Amino acid sequence: MNEGMSSSSLALVVGLTVTVAGIVSTATIIVGFSGYLADVTAVPRNGAQVAMTILLAAIAIWGIRVSVSIAALVTLIEIGVLVVILGFGVLGGPEVPAPDPLTPPTVPTTGVWTGMIYGALLAFYAFIGFEDIVNVAEESRDASRIVPKAILLTLAVTTFLYVAIAHLAVSTVALVTLAASDAPLTILFERVSGLSGESVTVIAIVSVLNGALIQIIMASRVLFGLTRRGWLPGPMNYIHPKTRTPIIAIIACAMAVIVLSVSLPLENLALVTSYLTLCIFVVVNAALLKLKIKPDSRTHRGFVVPPVVPVLAIASICALIGHVGAGIGKRQPDVVACG
Repeated sequence: MNEGMSSSSLALVVGLTVTVAGIVSTATIIVGFSGYLADVTAVPRNGAQVAMTILLAAIAIWGIRVSVSIAALVTLIEIGVLVVILGFGVLGGPEVPAPDPLTPPTVPTTGVWTGMIYGALLAFYAFIGFEDIVNVAEESRDASRIVPKAILLTLAVTTFLYVAIAHLAVSTVALVTLAASDAPLTILFERVSGLSGESVTVIAIVSVLNGALIQIIMASRVLFGLTRRGWLPGPMNYIHPKTRTPIIAIIACAMAVIVLSVSLPLENLALVTSYLTLCIFVVVNAALLKLKIKPDSRTHRGFVVPPVVPVLAIASICALIGHVGAGIGKRQPDVVACG
């Protein structure tokens, strides 16, 4: 970013925005976790949110190898659950009458388009996390070859799973039921399989470790990097001599997550995360575009995209933010998030 925009101040702003987005994203996941936990236990939500955040911070402090190993294991479990749900949906479970919400009106009204775009902005939260791969690229071998492939592969798999699960959910369960539930995936599993959803709830509770843990690692490492460069004062660049992790930065991020998770509702947190990330992507694509037009840009041997890619990205993101931003202050349509 510093090289692309030739501005350390702008790089600092983007770095801090990335950190805030990671913290808010973690708080969003923690709030969702407490909803699933409330389905099977009587643990108070605020207490569960604080305890889980402390646990995740402890794992992050433990070490990067342990943290990534746990995240990878949980990812495999989570994908397995989604595949099982899709299998029941494709092979057919019990006959369940459901409305057909996928049939739009012949001539969509302004409200319909606004709802679709608003939902797209909220759903954008589902794709947050790919940029975190870059923050740990230094831990991988041959990063210039492996990291782009990893991002594209995870993007393709995640898109397929989210589209398939969302289609199955709105085709099987009434929208009002999904919107009113704190654990929509559990309801979907029960509806398509005819089985108890307690196992899915337990797995969903465990799965929260995945996204939240990675976001805490990412946010703390960005704080560490900004402080190490001298752009931020304070002890955020302190590395624990045994675990080799930025322990103070991790603790600071965890404290911020606790404050947000016990203060704001799920949808507000998800929207804030989406807005922040979209703004970051605008600046990053602008930096990429500037690098593309530099005289020496063709000498780069890493992953290369044509100039039209950042141009289209900037245009589409600005249009999305502008359209929804124009409606701020008005009553927003109900949006269902199944994850």
